[in-house]
Amino acid sequence: MSEWSQRQWSLAGLGFCVAMMAVALGLEHLVGLEPCPLCVFQRVAVIAAGLVFAVAALHGPRGAFATVAYSGLAALAVLSGIAVAGRHLWLQSLPADQVPSCGPGLDYMIDVLPLQKVIASVLSGSGECAEVGATLLGLSLPGWTLIGFVVLLAVPVGMLTTLRATTSGYRWNG
Repeated sequence: MSEWSQRQWSLAGLGFCVAMMAVALGLEHLVGLEPCPLCVFQRVAVIAAGLVFAVAALHGPRGAFATVAYSGLAALAVLSGIAVAGRHLWLQSLPADQVPSCGPGLDYMIDVLPLQKVIASVLSGSGECAEVGATLLGLSLPGWTLIGFVVLLAVPVGMLTTLRATTSGYRWNG
């Protein structure tokens, strides 16, 4: 893997994002699990990372600046997903008497509130996000999503590692 090109790393990241979204959409449309607002935000993070990887794969960066830019943007999207999934798990771990009350639905909030208030409201949590809808091997879906994001974080790290390996013979004059 240390010999992978930036394009190969980007395609691997894009493929993993596509797989994560396929699982999410399969659970929604085939199993009937409706995503809560925090699940939707996690999907947005996956899509954002996937878009960065797609552009990087098309571009095939060879220079340090482009590689750092793509890996930094992808890492930002992935770390955002980690934060949202972590928040979701925390809400699910709250005792029943400490769970926030259910607020209006995400569609309604998007229609009537400014985006900044929608984001703040969703991240503050709602009772709907605290429900554990399904588990696999004792772990809820946000837990599996968190694991997926941690695995996905290896891609921008790999991109930077490959960059370091290819530029280690060069002297940076500044």
